[in-house]
Amino acid sequence: MGPLVARFSRGGQRLKQADRDRPWVLDTAVVVLVFLMFCLPDLLHGGAGDGDGPRRFRLAFTRLPLAAMLLLQVGLVLPLLWRRRRPMAAFGAIAAVFVLQWSLGAALRADVALFIALYSLALHGRMRRLPWACGVMAGAVGLVAVRVAPAVSVWDALFFLLSTATAALALGLMIRTRRAQLAGLRERAARLEIERDQRSRLATATERARVAREMHDIVGHNLSVMITLADAGLYATDTAPDRGKEALRLIGDTGRTALGELRRVLGVLREASDVLATAPELSPQPALVDIGALCDGVRTAGLEVVYQTVGEVDALDRGMQLTVYRIVQEALTNSLKHAGAGTRVKLSLIVEDTRLVMRVRDDGPAGRPGPWNEEGHGLVGMRERAALYGGDVSAGPANGGGWMVEATLHLTPQAGAR
Repeated sequence: MGPLVARFSRGGQRLKQADRDRPWVLDTAVVVLVFLMFCLPDLLHGGAGDGDGPRRFRLAFTRLPLAAMLLLQVGLVLPLLWRRRRPMAAFGAIAAVFVLQWSLGAALRADVALFIALYSLALHGRMRRLPWACGVMAGAVGLVAVRVAPAVSVWDALFFLLSTATAALALGLMIRTRRAQLAGLRERAARLEIERDQRSRLATATERARVAREMHDIVGHNLSVMITLADAGLYATDTAPDRGKEALRLIGDTGRTALGELRRVLGVLREASDVLATAPELSPQPALVDIGALCDGVRTAGLEVVYQTVGEVDALDRGMQLTVYRIVQEALTNSLKHAGAGTRVKLSLIVEDTRLVMRVRDDGPAGRPGPWNEEGHGLVGMRERAALYGGDVSAGPANGGGWMVEATLHLTPQAGAR
């Protein structure tokens, strides 16, 4: 069942993308399908009241001319074209034709369009209009129950029709609620990403201000000392040569001290500049195809990275790909920081049934301090990302030495996902 569910999930994602690009195609397909399944049999056999059923059932309905039947079918089915863009208008038009048809005593299989319209209204329409639609639906169902009374018990007809209407309404509301939940999760993930980038830029700006203050203090103080020593040495050259030599020695020591401090501060400034230079302010969010470039970057820094994938990882949606990229980025960064250059890292992404498993293992020292204590980073951030897809992250010493990070994400929505 796992691979089958995964295929259905990928097929649903492709269908959603195609529907966003050309929404009229799906609406037209629904109308054509309803016509072929429910309208064409009535046109060929003379209506839902004809056929091989009991005579009292056939006599309970009015036989319509072909033209009138076709006209009613068009009135029932054609408004489904705008069932998503104008769901209330579509429901109202179909309900009006439905009442007219049953007022004439005719039964058509195309009446299923009213239940489709109710489902679409529950899914796409405004919630405050739903009670009015339910009232209209109840009246239409009551009319049908009265008209079929000679053939079927009124209570049996009401039970069947109201159950069908309730099922259509509940299905639309359930899908609507689920879509709202998923949209909220995606919005939260995007907001977390924006907040993370904002915190990074704010931290970089703060660091730049601190560096500027330190450079001012370093340069200003040490230059003032060096100028004072130089002036003193100039005056002491003729009268006290030993004092002049001492001044020159102090100038050299002060200059070396200042140069060391400047190198330290400028090193921090270069790291901040690199962060700004690589910040994707105008670039698309990273995906799985960018993991190769990420591995190349850490290889340049000294890690030996072996990257492999198993399964159809490219079929993952963009949100999950971004989550996978960020978790892998954090794990590789910690290997670089805590294991050091020359460490061999094995990175694997494996699609197993309805799960995606990520493993990042290095052969560095297993007893090194855990890299998960820094606020805003580490295991907490990884677990928050994984929890959006009902997953979890574990990290610790690996068997045989080294350190391993393993993350599991669910490809299908989970009840426990937040």
